[in-house]
Amino acid sequence: MQGNTQRQFEESPEQTAELVLQLVRDLVDELRQGQKPDTPLQLDCQFDQDLGFDSLARAELIQRTEKQFNVSLPDQTLASIETPRDLVRELLQASRIGDISVSEQVIEQIQLDVVESAPAHVHTLQQVLDWHVDTHPDRPHLYVYQSADQITEISYRMIQEKARQIANGLIEQEIAPGECVAIMLPTCNDYFYSFFGILYARAIPVPIYPPARPSQIEDHLKRHANILQNAEARLLITVPEAKPLSQLLRMQVSSIKSVVTVSEIMGSTAPPDVGDAHASDIAFLQYTSGSTGIPKGVALTHANLLTNIRAMGKVVKASSSDVFISWLPVYHDMGLIGTWFGSLYYASPLVIMSPLLFLSKPQRWLWAIHRHRGTVSPAPNFAYELCINKIDESELEGLDLSSWRLAWNGAEPVSPGTIARFTERFAKYGFRPETMSPVYGLAESTVGLTFPTVIRPPRIERIKREPMTRFGRAEAASPDDPDAMQVIGLGLPLPGHQIRIMDDLGRELPEREEGELEFKGASATAGYYRDPDKTKALYHGDWLNTGDRAFTIGGELFLTGRTKDIIIRAGRNIYPHELEEAVSNVPGIRKGCVAAFASHDNRTGTERLIVLAESRETDTAKHQDLKHQINNLALDLLGSPPDDVVIGPPHTVPKTSSGKIRRAACKELYEQDSLDVRQRAVWWQTLRLMTAGITPQLRRYWRTGLDVGYAVYMWLMMAILASIVWSFVATVPNRDWCWKVTRTGARALIKLTGTKLTITGTENQPDPDTPCILVANHASYLDGLVMVAATQLKCRFVAKSELKKNFFARTFLSKLNTEFVERFDAEKGILDAKRIADSAHSSQPLFFFPEGTLYRMAGLHEFHMGAFIAAADAGLPILPVTLCGTRSKLRDRSLFPRRGDISVTISTLIYPQGNDWNAALKLRDQARSEILHHCGEPDLAHSKNNR
Repeated sequence: MQGNTQRQFEESPEQTAELVLQLVRDLVDELRQGQKPDTPLQLDCQFDQDLGFDSLARAELIQRTEKQFNVSLPDQTLASIETPRDLVRELLQASRIGDISVSEQVIEQIQLDVVESAPAHVHTLQQVLDWHVDTHPDRPHLYVYQSADQITEISYRMIQEKARQIANGLIEQEIAPGECVAIMLPTCNDYFYSFFGILYARAIPVPIYPPARPSQIEDHLKRHANILQNAEARLLITVPEAKPLSQLLRMQVSSIKSVVTVSEIMGSTAPPDVGDAHASDIAFLQYTSGSTGIPKGVALTHANLLTNIRAMGKVVKASSSDVFISWLPVYHDMGLIGTWFGSLYYASPLVIMSPLLFLSKPQRWLWAIHRHRGTVSPAPNFAYELCINKIDESELEGLDLSSWRLAWNGAEPVSPGTIARFTERFAKYGFRPETMSPVYGLAESTVGLTFPTVIRPPRIERIKREPMTRFGRAEAASPDDPDAMQVIGLGLPLPGHQIRIMDDLGRELPEREEGELEFKGASATAGYYRDPDKTKALYHGDWLNTGDRAFTIGGELFLTGRTKDIIIRAGRNIYPHELEEAVSNVPGIRKGCVAAFASHDNRTGTERLIVLAESRETDTAKHQDLKHQINNLALDLLGSPPDDVVIGPPHTVPKTSSGKIRRAACKELYEQDSLDVRQRAVWWQTLRLMTAGITPQLRRYWRTGLDVGYAVYMWLMMAILASIVWSFVATVPNRDWCWKVTRTGARALIKLTGTKLTITGTENQPDPDTPCILVANHASYLDGLVMVAATQLKCRFVAKSELKKNFFARTFLSKLNTEFVERFDAEKGILDAKRIADSAHSSQPLFFFPEGTLYRMAGLHEFHMGAFIAAADAGLPILPVTLCGTRSKLRDRSLFPRRGDISVTISTLIYPQGNDWNAALKLRDQARSEILHHCGEPDLAHSKNNR
């Protein structure tokens, strides 16, 4: 068959054209799931307007063409072809694969001296670059692919010199500090120079993505007019092809002074005289939308960026020995911040190619890792899916991925199936399971928010589908449960950052319960540029809303969905309400009766954009015309057409009783192929929709009611039992009786609140008369109560002296022989510690929470030395006790108890090996290691600001 194809290719251009049309026809059938295109397929059909091909579809077509005709098409084919005729022309001029020498397998490892330090003291991006120029000016930083085989090496000195020239050119253009300058350039040397040139002029860079093809420039600039207007951009740096359209752009964006190329604004290389930038200055604007409506520009300061970069680098142990490999666009946060700025800060070389080079031949990404011995290379989920499905084994012969240590997977939903298939396929080429690292971030947190903190294979949890879909509970599923859901662990919050899961009442949920994800930290944006209303909606007190739904296990994040209706397509966000509003204005389409929604595409590993619109038109030709108009409109607004457009009769689009579009219901009907089911009477549809909507609402109200009822009940039980127990303890003179009453009250509360208490290791408890020191992790206000209920020991609790100021606390704790210690007066604290150490030989054991205080966020913090010094001095053993479940049941700074079980693990005694400081340190480390092993929470000993 292939031989016949090659002969037709050689002897008959007409037959070649027919074969190309057949390839196009097959791809259209797959993309449209058997539906015919709106326009008859001809050689002059437009790929985007007539056939709905985006860049991924074009890349697939090119790959199929190369495979069928055994040729290698030029790199620019993806950007240049507009019609099947263009593809035929490129094909007739192409070279046979057998005639091309393949040199991709040659290793050209980048070997540079190790840089021992990082610019830890600097406060701005400009200072980061200046530090590198002062330290190692000629050290290469960037290796930029100009084509598939040609690479340009760029040093720190060169970036600074070119950037200063651009900065001085901007100043000559009267760009003042704080004004916005937009960059619309592809991945090229000039992009990097321009970005820092704007920074050196103390202006604000506004990256906007460039058009994939020169023919798109006019439409592209129209789409970005809203972004440029919101930023009040004064100048646009772009490609020469966009220059003729400068007058058109100035008519749309009144703030634009001029449209220039890099060569037109090169000034002197002298340091710009604009004063020093500050950490609080806006470093750049990251726009998350803006195709239609009002765009959202996330304002990120230098402090935001450097905090995020340092936190990510600390977690992944980034260093100058790393080699970053990237094809990610540098106008997007993952490529710009996570890859370029991250490699810049740590003096790591960055090898970067155009996204088009990757899309046209995904194997180039993997060969670049092989060729340059790359260690860090991130990508969205769809990129890994492309590598699985679009690369032949013959194109991987000799590939070595063993140098790859971190493959971040983020920017769009992470698929467990994609992870498994990629790891399985590329294992024989040296790819290790622990290299794949699913992460989570968002522009509002600069870029990164949660990362795995240890080297491990991806964490995939199997949970029961029914409890999750009905009640939002992540119950562990058995290995043989065929209906189980798989969810991906996305790591822990970066140092200095926190996450929490909130219910409908604005209360924090316990672990394994789904709710809305919020975060806070030093990387968090101060808001959206020139948009106080959207900024206000972003914040919930000190916390920021992510718009995602999630739950946690052991402090690790697991996403379950989105509350915001964003479609993530090949790593890019699409906001459906913007497209729906525009489509509603198309003549023949019913206003307010349009739904744009996502449907997952297993073939590409990303989401398909579906547009469902109602029309009273019944003529098939008219329907095709409407589809054509909607395709063109989406192309104008988004830069790519929808994957499918469905025109339905009135009442096809499901709505709520208040008239809101039910996108989830649209998706369900579309995927079940039920959109064309005969429509019933309006009253019947209304009743059916109300019935369908009542069930989830009732479930939500029922869950909320149960939560509130449980909290009220538990507080009532605590109030009753506490008053009874306190009265007995305050009046009974015998200390043994006080302990019996307290223990009975604690156990009664646990039983009456339906809390299952599991105690492991009771055999490790010493005899009641044996002196020892107990230490436990501190997770909740309930910890002391649980300790009393779980052990038979009558311990002397070591508590903060502030409790002595409270009459009720002082009276109760004193009767239990509690030791009070001063935390803030150093001199008194030393005396208290000595007194406690001297009394450690008492037969009544001492009990410490060595973390000193409790924290709302999951994790084990540093242990203070007091308990261990006392144990070493007195020669007494340490008894580690681990508490699990108390944090979720009643979290710090919360008065809303939750349902949940508690477990207590009592470990074996640890005896001191000496009586000096080193012996105390060893005791501490052994006890902490034992508790960390059992608590199921992350090690936060080196993290700060997690409270």
